[in-house]
Amino acid sequence: MQTESPVTQVYDDEIDLRELFSVLWAGKRLIVAITGVFAVVSVIYALSVPNEYKASAVVAPAQSGSSSLGAMAGKLGGLASLAGINIGSGEGGETLEAMEIIQSWGFIDEFIVRHELQVAVYAARGWNRSGDRLEIDGSIYDEAEGQWLMEDDTGEPRAPTSWELYKTFIGRLAVSQDKTSGMITVSLEYYSPALAREWVELYVRAINDHMRERKLEQVNRNIEYLAAQIDKTAISEMREVFYQLIEEQTKAKMLAEASPEYAFVTVSQVMLPEEKSKPKRALICILGTLLGGMLSVLYVL
Repeated sequence: MQTESPVTQVYDDEIDLRELFSVLWAGKRLIVAITGVFAVVSVIYALSVPNEYKASAVVAPAQSGSSSLGAMAGKLGGLASLAGINIGSGEGGETLEAMEIIQSWGFIDEFIVRHELQVAVYAARGWNRSGDRLEIDGSIYDEAEGQWLMEDDTGEPRAPTSWELYKTFIGRLAVSQDKTSGMITVSLEYYSPALAREWVELYVRAINDHMRERKLEQVNRNIEYLAAQIDKTAISEMREVFYQLIEEQTKAKMLAEASPEYAFVTVSQVMLPEEKSKPKRALICILGTLLGGMLSVLYVL
């Protein structure tokens, strides 16, 4: 009886490079065409994106308060807390607070409203260099009528919301701190280099004014409270402590009132940017062409 030997099937999973190349060569016209279309589209897109300029200011945390004031705060801090007041968290604490406030929704909203930047922040789409004026998107804001053209759910025209303004502005703002030197860089990118510089200057000034007003409000509240406690107590030792606290709070008030740069001291003034920071047109064209080449090769394969 004859026995049949099993047949072993061998599958060749290796890629034949010559066959692959022949397929690509056969579709070379399609590859070139698709890559060319992507290249042209990327060039058109790169040229349509308006230039933006970055203005930056380098600031340092202000030395708010003398060493004697800090020493007194350390000595009397426990008594002040028992009395129910806050004599300050120190320079580091105020710097951290200022760093958080400068990027907060409420502070940015107040800054935009105070300086009437709603149209420039939300409706601008470019800058006319020859006329030195912003180019406003006519589908969002009517310059002639001074009216917003955006619509709410009922179809009525509306202005951008506080959140929309905040998201647009914070996308242009950058605040960073060097961990080694402690220096803080405040940068802003915008279509107009002059407005970019002006806004950075206004922004640094605004955070200084805000922190100084907060300090003055806190100090005045503490002084009023301490004065009331003096009238309520008959213990001479406690009255002496309250008088010392009032003296230190008065010193802090004088320092705040005499310091325009209360939170941050400008180390490097804001200069007018002369070169654009974006878009990177060459990079956009290269990436667009490479994307078209890869997609066309995948399509042919």
